[in-house]
Amino acid sequence: MDKILTNVNRAERLRKSTQTQYDLIVIGGGITGAGIALDATLRGIKTLLIEKKDFASGTSSKSTKLIHGGLRYLKQFEFGIVRETGLERAVAHNNIPHLVHPEKMLLPIVKKGSFSKWSASLAISVYDRLAAVREKDRKKVLSRSEALESEPILNPQLLKSAIAYSEYRTDDARLTIETIKAACREGAEAFNYLELDSFLYHNEKIVGVKCLDHTTKGFLLFKCTQVVSAAGPWVDKLRDIDGSKKGDTLHLTKGVHIVVPHEKLPVKSAVYFDAFDSRMLFAIPRGKITYIGTSDTNFTKDMNRILCTKKDAQYIIDKVNRMFEMPDLKLEDIISTWAGLRPLISAEGKSNSELSRKDEIFESPSNLISIAGGKLTGFRKMAERVVDLIIEKNDTFPEKESLTKKYKIHSDSFVNYEAYQSLKSSLTEKYKSRGISSYDVWYLLTTFGKHAISIIENALLSDLPLEQALMQEEIQYSIKFESSLEPDDYFNRRSGRIYFDIASVKNNLDFILSQFKDAFSWDQEKLTASKAACQSLIDDVSVIKD
Repeated sequence: MDKILTNVNRAERLRKSTQTQYDLIVIGGGITGAGIALDATLRGIKTLLIEKKDFASGTSSKSTKLIHGGLRYLKQFEFGIVRETGLERAVAHNNIPHLVHPEKMLLPIVKKGSFSKWSASLAISVYDRLAAVREKDRKKVLSRSEALESEPILNPQLLKSAIAYSEYRTDDARLTIETIKAACREGAEAFNYLELDSFLYHNEKIVGVKCLDHTTKGFLLFKCTQVVSAAGPWVDKLRDIDGSKKGDTLHLTKGVHIVVPHEKLPVKSAVYFDAFDSRMLFAIPRGKITYIGTSDTNFTKDMNRILCTKKDAQYIIDKVNRMFEMPDLKLEDIISTWAGLRPLISAEGKSNSELSRKDEIFESPSNLISIAGGKLTGFRKMAERVVDLIIEKNDTFPEKESLTKKYKIHSDSFVNYEAYQSLKSSLTEKYKSRGISSYDVWYLLTTFGKHAISIIENALLSDLPLEQALMQEEIQYSIKFESSLEPDDYFNRRSGRIYFDIASVKNNLDFILSQFKDAFSWDQEKLTASKAACQSLIDDVSVIKD
């Protein structure tokens, strides 16, 4: 099992950290900050990571959950992004096989669509070449009849042909959590619910941070040589605190996904389809559900509460109903949603879809380094560039090259994807007579890797109903090894249940709350407040607002 990363002993861990001189403090517990913490720690840089809410609570749990190269960026001639992220897909797949799955994509070629058969075929051929895709996984052009055979619910009135190609699917929040756990396993320290209040300076250079601990409402000081801000949409706010927000700034756009039962949109594989407004959308099957997105609209409201509105949802539904020949989707078919922000780099005169997804690094006179932009897929290379820079700027830091390209992120990693598939088959067969469904095995193995075995075995020893027994073991695992402090840390970012199996959260909310009450010795006031917060969150994701 992993090094214990838990908030049960939070006070002692914090006390030790306030007495430590760190080389590096990383602000932001999303995938970029997680990647920086891991890369730096592997190079011998003593690192502390802090996150004001829960790990992955911002953009890094709100993406389309794909490890992909971004086919549409070819239209913007961003070949560097396509090549880098395309190559990084295979790295991620090799480094954490149970969490990065091959996903066959279907691109329908439709009347008056963004792509012709010729242009799409050429673009995906370039895409495959840039990303060094294996011959057997390269694109295949399908005729209209072959496309309908592959995906029978496509609208035959629009369809002309299709192209099948390869991408990878992941769980963005789980990838972030596992990367933070790996950094801590190698010697880093990480805290959620620890918010930057201000920077500490000596001779106008940052030498530490003052933070608010949301669990005690007290302030703590941490000392360091270098600070990196990987705060995503909040990067400019931190630059404001430092007084160094100059030059390029962030342009925030909102992306929304909706979730429907799979039977409401029973796609056989992921479909990358035309919105007929210069955007492309994904419809992706995952277990019991299909999720669809994403929108792309300017955002200037409260970054701490980002909601899917009726307008957002209706936009996606209208596009689905045009592309697929099914009984029309309706707002009431939506069982869950998620909405997140993209921290893009401003560029005058460009639409949201035209703004570059390339990352950018900002350096301030106070020695604050900030990184913004970029894509989930490119997190490892983004981290590598940042750590290269801080080594260049700090001659006391070890001069080592990045080790993350072949680093196995999970503590008990599968050798390869075939080993994951083999274990999934054997566990499905082993446990089917004991009430563990093939869905349970798939969900647990893709969420917790080989640690799913101990979760299942312990659950089978329990006197609880099986669903709650499994849930209890997941919760205890997330509290002991993954710093879960609040119920939604578990049912949102550690398990994804609020999106992919929301009924299990609604039906077991009191049970989930009881597990946290017992683990952290909550009084009745805290229990009541936590229940209200959970019910508000469930309402936010499952009730479409005006």
